[in-house]
Amino acid sequence: MVHTYYYTDPLCPWSWALEPSLRKLEVAFGGSLSVTFVMCGMAREVGDPSHLISEMLEASDQSGMPVDVRLWLSGAPRSSHPACLAIKAAAEQGGAGGVLSQYLRRLREGLLCRRRKLDTADALIAEAREVPGLDVERLRLGLASHGVLEAFAADLDRCGAVSPEHHSEGSDRIKLPSLEFRGADGDVHGVYGPADYGALRTAAVAAGASEISSAGPLSVEDALRRFGTMSTSEVAAVCDLPGPRAPAELWRLALEWRVRTERVGTGYLWSLA
Repeated sequence: MVHTYYYTDPLCPWSWALEPSLRKLEVAFGGSLSVTFVMCGMAREVGDPSHLISEMLEASDQSGMPVDVRLWLSGAPRSSHPACLAIKAAAEQGGAGGVLSQYLRRLREGLLCRRRKLDTADALIAEAREVPGLDVERLRLGLASHGVLEAFAADLDRCGAVSPEHHSEGSDRIKLPSLEFRGADGDVHGVYGPADYGALRTAAVAAGASEISSAGPLSVEDALRRFGTMSTSEVAAVCDLPGPRAPAELWRLALEWRVRTERVGTGYLWSLA
């Protein structure tokens, strides 16, 4: 088992851009990777959102992941810290890595392409209700607890303790997104800042992770069944459908009423019909 620390933030556009590669990594390596999310609190106060809007559009252009910046033009969330705290509160439920990933995904979608403000406890709890297996009442209590604040503070300390050479320019914390793969020997194989699938795979293998020998590309419907909602670029990565093949197959399935599509800003999200 290779333990992986994933340094991220629900509001990080480049973490959103990494989703196709992360989902491909999950399919390829399965249970040989154990992931811990480290919340980095990238925006204590959003203030003027123009820089973030620019980053969202650039990340979308490079990755094909859809974004909708209209929320940020009309009433931006005040901070990413409430969403970070919600992830730490959900993590307290333990043994729910898949559930935690689903919740983080819902927060990313809400903030970056569904125009949901998600900076209050009520809004974050409403998203939790849509995640099967997540104990909503326990999450509500966790959001008001000192333990969750301490867990988030520990994450912030971890983000700052990484070697300065891997810090984001002009800050005292690690670049986002970053992943550190730790094998049985304790050596760290890190990928710091935006990266492609090849870099993630190389680091995972170097740390001792084993690819699933039978892990070929998933069919589109199997991928949507596994992950729920997916962008076109995620389907292309997970199902090995480069170029026009992914959108062509998705629209074919949509015409047969086997998948549904939702326009979100600069692109589409797909799910099983």
